Amino acid sequence: MTSIQFLGAAGTVTGSRHLVEHNGRKVLLDCGLFQGLKKIRSRNWDKFPVPPESIDTVVLSHAHIDHTGWLPRLVKQGFNGDIYATPATRDLAAIMLPDSGRIQEEEAEYANRKGYSKHSPALPLYAEDDAVACIPRIRALPYENSIELGDGLSVTLRRAGHILGSAVVNLELNGPGEQRRTLVYSGDLGRYEVPIIPDPDPPHRHATYVMVECTYGDRSHAENHPQDDLRKHVRRMVDENGVLIIPAFAIGRTQGILYHLRQLQLAGEIPEIPTFVDSPMACDATALYLMHREEHDEEMVKLLIGGEQPIQPDHVYMARSVRESKAIAERDGPLIIISASGMASGGRVLHHLKQRLSDPKTAVLFAGYQAVGSRGRRMLDGETSIRIHGRSVSIKARIGQIYGFSAHADYEGVNRWLSSVEKPPQRTFCVHGEPSGLHAMQERLAARGWPAHVPDYMEKVEL
Repeated sequence: MTSIQFLGAAGTVTGSRHLVEHNGRKVLLDCGLFQGLKKIRSRNWDKFPVPPESIDTVVLSHAHIDHTGWLPRLVKQGFNGDIYATPATRDLAAIMLPDSGRIQEEEAEYANRKGYSKHSPALPLYAEDDAVACIPRIRALPYENSIELGDGLSVTLRRAGHILGSAVVNLELNGPGEQRRTLVYSGDLGRYEVPIIPDPDPPHRHATYVMVECTYGDRSHAENHPQDDLRKHVRRMVDENGVLIIPAFAIGRTQGILYHLRQLQLAGEIPEIPTFVDSPMACDATALYLMHREEHDEEMVKLLIGGEQPIQPDHVYMARSVRESKAIAERDGPLIIISASGMASGGRVLHHLKQRLSDPKTAVLFAGYQAVGSRGRRMLDGETSIRIHGRSVSIKARIGQIYGFSAHADYEGVNRWLSSVEKPPQRTFCVHGEPSGLHAMQERLAARGWPAHVPDYMEKVEL
């Protein structure tokens, strides 16, 4: 018997966790942290739906926290199997998960010191040591290399084009005799013709089942190039002698922004402005982006061969220590601060926002998807004040959003990717999206003759 249980990213874009059972063996596809609305975030504290020790294997699509961030807790609660990921995902997780644990410890300590938590004492979901303890379990599985998981299961990873190391998971479900079925899990699918990393690989031509992300299932990315909007915001900030704060995901988004800023500078369209990357994780991830040459597209390779540093030029400063971060607060504009987290849900960006949101010469530019309930979404929706570290901060800064930086495929990109499947799969599951995107994608799939289903949270489907 084979089944999938949707333990996360069902009806929402966060907390990706999909449990596949085949011939008694359990394989967990991703083990993400829930983010966004409080009622969604509270799931992080729930007991895992199945005993962690009963799970045989975890396979990771990529390193983002909403796909990996619950691993330390899973291991601490009893999971003792192998975790498979691409080499780049393994390396990114080795910096991202401990950073997540460290941030949670720092925020719990700060809440206790300031007395604003509703819990006494405030506790981290897991500690940095818990995250460090789970890293040795991650086994590197290069693209296109298959590995047997036992009981008729095998897994192969292919490029997803989303961030460094991101993968589409092909799970072979072998049965008696010649019965062979393939479950294709898109993970987070990237965009075509974007810089730094290659385009997504096509899915398995004979996919029996497909689980496809629907982050932008109801939207098409704007046609304008992200450099156009970035140029406009940077020039205005320079004219006003202000400060531009860009909340950015440490992995993928930060490097993309640095790349486009550098291209604008090389073209003479913006000056070389002091730019600070204030996130230890983003600093380390940027070094990994430069190290993993096998993940670069042709354009990136040409720039590096030509001696250019497309994501870490001389005027970009990496702030790793707390002392370096605090020193940024003492600087006046013009100045660019790129800091995590991308949804302003935590991390060092909160300190910069708390200091500068009340200054009209500050501009805050969101460069990615903002989940419902996140600080980023609420600021974009026009709230005039926001709570940060237990106190209300008035918003007089200019709040904007730049399009074109998203690392997620829109519905046209997803359709392009799915077009490689030669005939309709038996079932297609729409996951990792808000209701509008999920149901829009379901309708598009149905129109092309594909049986499509939007699973509910915790729903179990037999295949």
